[in-house]
Amino acid sequence: MQDRPPRSHSNPKQKPYYKRKTCRFCEEKTLPIDYKAPHVLKDFITERGKILPRRITGTCSFHQKKLATEIKRARIMALIPFTVHD
Repeated sequence: MQDRPPRSHSNPKQKPYYKRKTCRFCEEKTLPIDYKAPHVLKDFITERGKILPRRITGTCSFHQKKLATEIKRARIMALIPFTVHD
């Protein structure tokens, strides 16, 4: 008989448990989604200036649409950069 590592008692087909991401704007009603608050918007863009998707941030669809619009407005007003030049 071959030596095998001991099997774990967990079910291999069972998905691992993870904490579901929640929308920051639904939880904190006072947190503004506004182009005049770039300190809030910078949490939702990458270092290169791309808007982070919902699956990464956990933002709901309603607030993600508002967030994308306000990020684009802040870019036009030059409050946050379009891209970062190396």
